[in-house]
Amino acid sequence: MADASAEDGTFFTSVSGPVPPVTLKTDVPHSARMYDYYLGGKDNFPVDRETAEKALATFPNGRTAARQNRAFMVRATRYLTAEAGLRQFLDVGTGIPTSPNLHEVAQSVAADARVVYADNDPLVLTYARALLIGTREGRTAYLNADVRDPEGILASAELRETLDLTQPVALTMISLLPFIDDTDDPQGLIRRLLDPLPAGSYLALTHITADHDPGFAAAGEVYRANGVTLRLRTRAEVERFFDGLDLVEPGVQLIHRWRPDGTADTLTDAEVSCYGAVARRT
Repeated sequence: MADASAEDGTFFTSVSGPVPPVTLKTDVPHSARMYDYYLGGKDNFPVDRETAEKALATFPNGRTAARQNRAFMVRATRYLTAEAGLRQFLDVGTGIPTSPNLHEVAQSVAADARVVYADNDPLVLTYARALLIGTREGRTAYLNADVRDPEGILASAELRETLDLTQPVALTMISLLPFIDDTDDPQGLIRRLLDPLPAGSYLALTHITADHDPGFAAAGEVYRANGVTLRLRTRAEVERFFDGLDLVEPGVQLIHRWRPDGTADTLTDAEVSCYGAVARRT
């Protein structure tokens, strides 16, 4: 993995290893491109927009939920860097880059922060260089890997060359688990990623829910009818992902209520419909 500096002075770490051919499949909807559409991005195609609009017809607050999900990531990353003192991050289920990216937030607080992004989506691989632009003091890397292979992620050269696994790491899974079905044992996947990390490591995740707006369940049916796995979970189900960990106050909350910064005070729980939390491994 090579480090380099661009002509404009930005600093990046390149993706190592062979890059597999990318098939975008623009004739079928894609969850990451639909999410990009909700956020107002341009990295989506007509089929993504059409399917997203069908979902929005049943859950009109989808755009609000997506934006609040990003806002939670920013607040959680700032907490982990500025207050918890973390300098290492493993972000699994990265998705299409949307500024500010996790490393931009972390390195704005601590320039020496190191971040490994991991995703098994070939579409995300095409945007990997944008993810890798960071500070000279820190480091960023992208790993083409599947969350269903935790051991492969932890043993990868990209991760081992970037992170020191004898020191605490923040494992972040932002809006990843809704796309992991129960048959894949998401709680077990979390444990297999987190347990090898040293004490003082953290877990931060978000998860959509139909607890507060049944329309979200109908939106889930739209996803599944178009071949996209989407599993909504209750608060109790999300809380179980943190079993054995010390939750950071205020615990599992609707994300706009987790350490709010005053920008979402007028939003209702139904408009957000997404839980989030941060917890420490002791």
